Amino acid sequence: MRGKRSVRGGRGRLRGVLYLATLAVTKCNPAIKTPCRRLRGAGKPAKVSLTVCIRKLLIIWNAVIKNQTTWTQPLFPKPLDCPDSC
Repeated sequence: MRGKRSVRGGRGRLRGVLYLATLAVTKCNPAIKTPCRRLRGAGKPAKVSLTVCIRKLLIIWNAVIKNQTTWTQPLFPKPLDCPDSC
């Protein structure tokens, strides 16, 4: 397969909901925002980094449902060499 790839299979409404939910989460949730920024900084296209974040969000949701718990924001220590904007 050559050229750009796209996701067309599966349930379109579910993909749309996941896409919009991930767009919202990447703005405010550090657990999703950090990998998205890292991938964008590495030169990946926006939709590729968003697809990675959708997968990460699905993994979190599946773990919450499996364990029947609420998800709490993990505390990420700030790296020493990270500027204040991280």
